[in-house]
Amino acid sequence: MKTFAFVCVMALAAAPLASAQATKAPQTKKAPAAAAKAGSAAGARTVEITGSDTMKYSVTEITAKPGEKIHVVLKALGTMPKIAMAHNFVLLQAGVNPQDVANAAFNARATDFIPADMSSKIIAHTGLVGGGETSEVTFTAPTKPGKYDYLCTFPGHFSQGMRGTLTVK
Repeated sequence: MKTFAFVCVMALAAAPLASAQATKAPQTKKAPAAAAKAGSAAGARTVEITGSDTMKYSVTEITAKPGEKIHVVLKALGTMPKIAMAHNFVLLQAGVNPQDVANAAFNARATDFIPADMSSKIIAHTGLVGGGETSEVTFTAPTKPGKYDYLCTFPGHFSQGMRGTLTVK
């Protein structure tokens, strides 16, 4: 019941998101993941991740070699409207507290919940995706071995467990 109440509150709080999305070109594609994989960046390894109404990623651990090119394809599965249940993939620099980013993102509706003042702490991110939509990002894994957190910055999703780790070794 608490989750349902939370989702209802988020739907009301995110209403301005719909108008913001209508005025800017989204980074989102409504292509199936297979088509997105075919258009991946040359030489990059593709990692397909899904996000659903359960606010969990299908992949919570990614391992990469230092400097490896990674192409993340994020697909949203679910039936809830995008305004109430959207997902993204945000990869952070080493040592950045994901809770700080999630907190800052809460007030960043105009930038699809990517806080502009934290851009130096973000390695890569996708756009927001709703049910059936796909967004992609290609990046080079850091050259320094270690653990790098990734999360969904849509309000409430990180706190519900929508997070993972990129391990560079």
